[in-house]
Amino acid sequence: MRITTNFLIKKTKEKPDGTFPVYVRVTLKRKRIELSTGVYVDAEHWDHNKQKIDPRDLNAKVLNIQLSKTITKINDVYNQLEAIGEDYDIYTIKDRLTNNPQHFIVKVFNVVMDSIHKQIGYGYSLTTYKHYKTTLKRLQTYIKSSYKKEDYPLSKIDYNFINSFDTYLKLVHHISPQSVGKYHKQLKKVLNDAVSMNLIERNPYINFKIKRYTGNRDYLTIEELRVIERKEILFDRLSEVRDIFMFACYTGLSYSDICKLSKKHIVKGNDKEKWIVIDRNKTDNRCRIPLLPKAKAILKKYKKHPQAKVYNRLLPIRTNQRMNAYLKEIAGLTGIEKNLSMHVARHTFATSITLANGVPIETVSKMLGHNSIKTTQIYGRILDSKISTDMRKLKTLF
Repeated sequence: MRITTNFLIKKTKEKPDGTFPVYVRVTLKRKRIELSTGVYVDAEHWDHNKQKIDPRDLNAKVLNIQLSKTITKINDVYNQLEAIGEDYDIYTIKDRLTNNPQHFIVKVFNVVMDSIHKQIGYGYSLTTYKHYKTTLKRLQTYIKSSYKKEDYPLSKIDYNFINSFDTYLKLVHHISPQSVGKYHKQLKKVLNDAVSMNLIERNPYINFKIKRYTGNRDYLTIEELRVIERKEILFDRLSEVRDIFMFACYTGLSYSDICKLSKKHIVKGNDKEKWIVIDRNKTDNRCRIPLLPKAKAILKKYKKHPQAKVYNRLLPIRTNQRMNAYLKEIAGLTGIEKNLSMHVARHTFATSITLANGVPIETVSKMLGHNSIKTTQIYGRILDSKISTDMRKLKTLF
């Protein structure tokens, strides 16, 4: 490796007395850093070709000696690192020259995670914390596999590091592009925090574009909903899960919000009807959902359920994993070939229950507790039945 240095004056940083700071640019393996030398000079007295201050400046001799010492110091650090034989780069040299301690990504990630953990219930959820924990685990295995180290310097994270991490997630762990995007989102947030903490100058994600995939989201048609609703189920555990799933289909509530649903969330609206008013666990956005008759009937059915009373819940909900496992059984009993889950119920509410029946997307967005209409548009689809209806109207004209 060969290191190169040259001086330049920063004309964007003029002092009140009309002088400009002299910076040294250090380049190594096509990467460079710029550091202040502490020398200020009149632009007319700077000789760019000779890389020195010309004699017209009264302090030229002293200042040129200072610049020479700067180059000597840089070369000394470079030669020391070469002699040691350890892995280093331009940022290692910068840290040595500025006496800055080196910071590492795993340690910073843990600091950010500790902050998130303390804010659970105050802007962050336990689920979000667990997602960050998973991302950190993947990042650690990537660093160990690719660099044979337990941690990696923040200053060395660049486009190549991020791009290799992207490839590693897809090829080694076989993670879907949609999920990989979530890993990137969390790592990018940690690096943004590192910028805010003045540990790095800029986020390397500025050069890496995170590809966003909406994916295909399963939902039930009205016909499929009726099949599940009318199916005779003899096992109480499956019957209860079916009812809670149907309740989610008729309200659009997520699993985590149904978990905390209690009497205080049922209020009387201006229309004198019962509404659910609840702040979402995920975003803290408020949902205001008028209760459809079938949703009311399910709440009434479980009004005196022992488990609901003990935990101050309106419904006897199980863990998300168990709910989804039982829903797979229900799909098998009813012949539904879609991958049933509690989130499918939310998609069903957005698509088949509301949008397909003419409810404006702005209204649906409010009921789902979305920050933006764009999020709601992911759920919204033009169904075949809607296309058929619209075309029938068109046929009357042509």
